[in-house]
Amino acid sequence: MPQMAPIGWLSLFIIFSIAFLIFNMMNYYAFIPLTPKSNLSIQMKSMNSLNWKW
Repeated sequence: MPQMAPIGWLSLFIIFSIAFLIFNMMNYYAFIPLTPKSNLSIQMKSMNSLNWKW
């Protein structure tokens, strides 16, 4: 019956939207950013840049 076709399109849209969101969330939370080895070296670099060379 052609009258039921929009329900099929709507269900496909909902299923693919949910799959897209789940895929994006999995990729977002699977990414592990690289952290610096020590925060001390970063602090020393920023402190050295604040010292004036008179």
